[in-house]
Amino acid sequence: MTTSADLRSLQAPLKQRYRDDPTSASTPLQADGTFDEAGITTTVGSWAGPVRAGLHAATGGDGTDACSGDMLLEALIACAGVTCRSVATAMGVPVASARIHALSSFDARGTLGIDREAPVGVGPITVTIELETDADEATLAKLATLTERYCVVGQSLRSAPEIVVRAMG
Repeated sequence: MTTSADLRSLQAPLKQRYRDDPTSASTPLQADGTFDEAGITTTVGSWAGPVRAGLHAATGGDGTDACSGDMLLEALIACAGVTCRSVATAMGVPVASARIHALSSFDARGTLGIDREAPVGVGPITVTIELETDADEATLAKLATLTERYCVVGQSLRSAPEIVVRAMG
């Protein structure tokens, strides 16, 4: 089990490097996909291997492909879970186990272009983290606030990505 001291020891040299050289804190991330599979799909490389994403049943899919909206929520609970566990460790909050659940919806009318007033996108999103812990309500509230503040994926959802389409060259 990683302790608060272990976490501080792991992160101390990183924090010092980023203080000394703020540009070194810029950390690249990437994801890649292809249209190699048939149908209205995109195959996405993941840590677990390729995942074929396709249309949700609400927009014409047959339900055999991964839903990108579900994948978004999966990325969010992965980040929120790691962040919560890291913050709990740093705070010295003992956690025996956890369950994390993300819930949202989307209005299919928006993405299908049926109603220009219907929103396009997933939201609002609620992430619920249930902890097996003896921490009091004030500590849990602080843990929730700090998890929300430091969750990279959650914070990233505050602004839309730029999408560029260009010819291969």
